[in-house]
Amino acid sequence: MEKKNKKNPLKHPEQRVGVFIDVQNLYYSAKNLFGKKVQFGNIVKEAVGERKLIRAIAYVVRTESKEEQPFFEALYKLGIETREKDLQIFAGGMKKADWDVGLAVDAIRLSSSLDAIVLVSGDGDYLPLVEYLQKSTGKQVEVVAFSETTSSKLIEEADSFLDLSEHKQKFLMTDRRMAAQYRKRKTTKKK
Repeated sequence: MEKKNKKNPLKHPEQRVGVFIDVQNLYYSAKNLFGKKVQFGNIVKEAVGERKLIRAIAYVVRTESKEEQPFFEALYKLGIETREKDLQIFAGGMKKADWDVGLAVDAIRLSSSLDAIVLVSGDGDYLPLVEYLQKSTGKQVEVVAFSETTSSKLIEEADSFLDLSEHKQKFLMTDRRMAAQYRKRKTTKKK
């Protein structure tokens, strides 16, 4: 299931693991690629394996409507902490919700109590974080994401890469509304 890079990291039961989840990155990848939602609990279980989970943190965005609150509660029930940030809406209507710096700071801050850091994101902006954690702290850094939307440089630099696309049935779930939008978008593109 896991693609091995030229590096083949050891994974043993005594390893302390931290999982850092870029929710927006995975959500939009799953939605745009497959018209489905992500099974975050299964991702954490697979990424950690038989090792010791120290922290699993999901970086999420709150909207004014608060309609995502049940999702945040579901993450909590799975044992995944959430770091929440309000969606910024600028005068021109542009919206921004970026957790890159917050996730990176937490990964660096917590790295002293971890042996392996699992980055659940395909965003190439995390490349400096991966390099820093490997070279300056000596930590093992693993990336988990959908290969179609993951930076090739991020895959190359990581100690290992778990491609969620290889086992979609395990890591994705159907959402009727999202699936209908996905089908409609696919049919529109064919015309």
